[in-house]
Amino acid sequence: MPPADPPPSASRPQTVRPHPVRPHPVRELLLIAALYTVYRLGRVAAEGHVPRAFRNAADVWSLERTLHLPGEADVQHVLLHSDLLVHAANAFYATVHFPATVLFLLWTYWRRPGHYVWIRRVLTVLTGAGLALHLLLPLAPPRMLEATGLVDTARVYGPAVYGDPATDSLSNQFAAMPSLHVGWALTVAVGLIAATRSRRRWLWLLHPAVTFLVVVGTANHYWLDGLVAIALTGAALLLLRPPTDSAAPPPLRLPGQRRATAPVRPVPNPAPAPAS
Repeated sequence: MPPADPPPSASRPQTVRPHPVRPHPVRELLLIAALYTVYRLGRVAAEGHVPRAFRNAADVWSLERTLHLPGEADVQHVLLHSDLLVHAANAFYATVHFPATVLFLLWTYWRRPGHYVWIRRVLTVLTGAGLALHLLLPLAPPRMLEATGLVDTARVYGPAVYGDPATDSLSNQFAAMPSLHVGWALTVAVGLIAATRSRRRWLWLLHPAVTFLVVVGTANHYWLDGLVAIALTGAALLLLRPPTDSAAPPPLRLPGQRRATAPVRPVPNPAPAPAS
């Protein structure tokens, strides 16, 4: 008898998904340093528009009242009921924004290279759009606008991030629109949701939610600053789609650690052919 045909699955070659390749670390460091330098120079170029920034602030404040948005003072009153809470909010604003984003980028670079490239591009587009708005729409934050009646919680309670606007040459304090604190926090949350598989991964959305409340309650941003940042982040995420191949790179092995192999199953002896 002729030999039986092999099953269809055995004749088809199995497709092996290639692991995402990590970008070269030196190139990534140089790229991020260049982007940060351009951003800092852009913020410095946006300075010198103080009267215009205060006129825009009055317009934004009036527009929020026309739209019946919640008052920023409602959030701040909650913070001012507790010294511990207002100090925690100021510390969150001062210390969480940049380190959390850096740690997230390092994690995705090491564990999810494909997602790292995607998120780096999203952050670049979002930050570039934010810088363009800083140039086109200089905006004094609500802590500087007397009409708001808000307290500059960082200056009164500490810790403070900014100095006197007249002498502060390290930052542009008239770049409230949009809030990159909110935009970066939302990007980090979406990136973690896309890169992980835990059932509780949606809790990462608490990060941008808390950030939004903090920037408003400390009088560093208006509600509209955060809403515009959310819209820009959504546009960047629609423009740059996440990677379709979410396979993680092969795990690193410690020196001397042997690669795990599948157990070898014994092959049964073939039955003896019947005597003719």
